[in-house]
Amino acid sequence: MDVLIYLIPVALFLGFLGLAAFLWALRSGQFDDPQGAAERILYDDDDAPPDDRQRKPPD
Repeated sequence: MDVLIYLIPVALFLGFLGLAAFLWALRSGQFDDPQGAAERILYDDDDAPPDDRQRKPPD
């Protein structure tokens, strides 16, 4: 149980470090995608492979 004296502060420090890194990335614009939504409408989803009913049987 003595090891918890070391593990709990280390876990809290790493959690706060991860939270700080996330907030920094959020504030610096890492998650902004201004072109993604504008270009998404230009692409069609017809590139999916046909299902088994539309395939020709091998000769």
